[in-house]
Amino acid sequence: MTIARADFIAGMAKGLAVLESFDTQRQRLNATLAAERAGLTRAAARRHLLTLAHLGYLETDGSWFWLAPKVLRFSGSYLASSRLPRVIQPTLNRLAGQTGHSFSAVVLDGDQVVIVARSGSALMAYGLHLGARMAAHATSTGRVLLAAKSRRDFNAWMKGRELARLTSHTVVDGRGFRALIEQVRRQDYCIADEEHELGVHAAAVPLRNMEGEVAAALNVVTTRQRLDPRAVQGELLPVLLEAARELRPLL
Repeated sequence: MTIARADFIAGMAKGLAVLESFDTQRQRLNATLAAERAGLTRAAARRHLLTLAHLGYLETDGSWFWLAPKVLRFSGSYLASSRLPRVIQPTLNRLAGQTGHSFSAVVLDGDQVVIVARSGSALMAYGLHLGARMAAHATSTGRVLLAAKSRRDFNAWMKGRELARLTSHTVVDGRGFRALIEQVRRQDYCIADEEHELGVHAAAVPLRNMEGEVAAALNVVTTRQRLDPRAVQGELLPVLLEAARELRPLL
């Protein structure tokens, strides 16, 4: 969404940038690190850190800051108010119970995908907890959601982008990645083998509403020990496709 410059609150944007600077690589930040990550001066970062701590969104020992439980209010409000996770959750639970594998619903957020609903705790073994964020280019869900973009929007997404290599199997060549997305468009599903994490295989399909718009991606995650890539396509992909057809009238 684009807004008029006069309507843009720079202070709010900077505060949120500081809050978003915390991740799995950096659970604790001081003013210097927060400034580097948020693109602010150290003095500005320090003021934002102190304000967020005062409001209860951060905890601190005086020098270092870390996220406080209060930040979960944002995700809790989303899950409570958003229709998508509530509609999909029963299907995810049923699929996990039937197959013994882990299922999730994922949406695209910039260059990452975010899990908005998931089946049972088996997902935790891969770090795929609710709200987990992963690089879109290296995941089956990310590729399905990128393939749902118009070619113009996908080209804009790709412009000037360097694809990070997460494993030795990750496709990072721009031309090869574009060809891969075209393939996903044609077949309307994606299988990714060990591109985001070694030993992990995933398959994903788009979740469309009755207007044909892609609302999210549905995926299944398994390991090499449980199923090889060919079995993922032969056994789990049909399950995903059928679930997507069942969910369409609900989305």
